[in-house]
Amino acid sequence: MSGHSKWANIQHRKGRQDAKRGKEFTKAAKEIIIAAKNGGDPASNSRLRAAIAAAKSINLPKDKIEAAIRKGTGQDAGGDIIEINYEGYGPGGVAVIVETATDNRNRTVAEIRHLMSKGGGSMGENGCVSWKFERKGVIQFSKEKYTEDQLMEAALEAGADDLRDEGDVWEIQTAMADFNSVREAFEAAGLEMISAELNQVPQTTMEVDLETARKLLRFIELLEDNDDVQNVYSDADISDEIMAQLED
Repeated sequence: MSGHSKWANIQHRKGRQDAKRGKEFTKAAKEIIIAAKNGGDPASNSRLRAAIAAAKSINLPKDKIEAAIRKGTGQDAGGDIIEINYEGYGPGGVAVIVETATDNRNRTVAEIRHLMSKGGGSMGENGCVSWKFERKGVIQFSKEKYTEDQLMEAALEAGADDLRDEGDVWEIQTAMADFNSVREAFEAAGLEMISAELNQVPQTTMEVDLETARKLLRFIELLEDNDDVQNVYSDADISDEIMAQLED
């Protein structure tokens, strides 16, 4: 089980997402603003369609979604946001990608460099680790609601690439180009998704021990608490046994 989805699952079970709903709303709105820069019609803008779906999944109000679209298309002020990815290494030398959305490039790079160092990692040059990751659609379902067979049949029909057992969730991966069609096929089939996102998925992973995993969790939380950070991904591979200890 690797970086991004692991921490999202831990935070979800601890209620951390609920405690930071306002920050989640801000992230979702920023993604809509960025996506809408390429057109405000979701029917012809697949990234915007995905961003709106993600925003609805966390119950971002309709008026805030519409306001974010207007900012992105330039109809309203407040759309001067750019996306910048930073690469580097976390504790234990794990590869890390930090996705940000910011209105001040200089502020953000300084803060991310500081947080990486503070958390026991370091910022690297562009391209130093991104070659280890592939942009994919990642859709999660609850194991309490669905069996592997139920999802496998639906995934094959929808054109998904892979179905994985990720602890207490099923995770379906798709090619980036197929993400929206697969997500919409699940919606049409009445299957309730926990999340549906475009993520940076590591092509290979690096096993870490308990102490490194603890340091890595603190490192990721430091970064995610920054207002400009949208997502943090790593290639860490953490066993079920270590994950259970992290959740205590």
